Amino acid sequence: MLLHLQTWPDIDAYLEKSQAIIIPIGSTEQHGPNGLIGTDAICAEVVARGVGERLALLVTPTIAVGMAQHHLGFSGSMALRPTTLIAVIRDTVLSLARHGFRRFYFINGHGGNIATINAAFSEIHAETSFGQPGNGPGIRCKLRNWWEAPGVAPISRELYAGAEGNHATPSEVSLTWHAYPEAARPMAMDPPVAPDGDFADAADFRRKFPDGRMGSNPGLASIEAGKRFYDAAVEGVAADCKSWIAAS
Repeated sequence: MLLHLQTWPDIDAYLEKSQAIIIPIGSTEQHGPNGLIGTDAICAEVVARGVGERLALLVTPTIAVGMAQHHLGFSGSMALRPTTLIAVIRDTVLSLARHGFRRFYFINGHGGNIATINAAFSEIHAETSFGQPGNGPGIRCKLRNWWEAPGVAPISRELYAGAEGNHATPSEVSLTWHAYPEAARPMAMDPPVAPDGDFADAADFRRKFPDGRMGSNPGLASIEAGKRFYDAAVEGVAADCKSWIAAS
């Protein structure tokens, strides 16, 4: 169930059954020569929608621009400052909390968002702690990275061994191609596996990783592999979401 395709009476009816909602969050940034700029947002969104369908939970529109300043050396990349993203997450959660939502399950598609999302959760919980009288039911937030679902890593090891890398990975590129097969761009990489390492700002990233990849070979991506990653991610994330809601 997609929040933006419901009416307000539909939401009131939903809240009589559940106070949980799924929020996909990703990034809009370069993903190498053949990876879509929307890869991180697409991955989070398709997994979130699959989990929502499986568990009959509402899914919000995707927070599609994230903490990606280091990719701004590549055309089309967009980024929010950490403070801006914290504010976006805070306002998203508190808007929904006003209507009665209490459990916010974030499905993330971008590693660069993790620290900022957790900082936003701390701000939200601090705000509700100071502002909420008594010890009644409060707000709880949970972050889950789709690629950490138990079934995802074994597929990556089977298909890519040491060519998965850290950015513009064949697994995430495959997942986007499963979602949008018409956008698939198979091509060979040169070198096959990109260099890896650390970086600072956008200029430093562009100098060290001139084609946008980090330790990866997205030339190994395929639509067929994307379906496997999708199925594994939805199954694992749905199980985690279900158990977290039940325990909280």
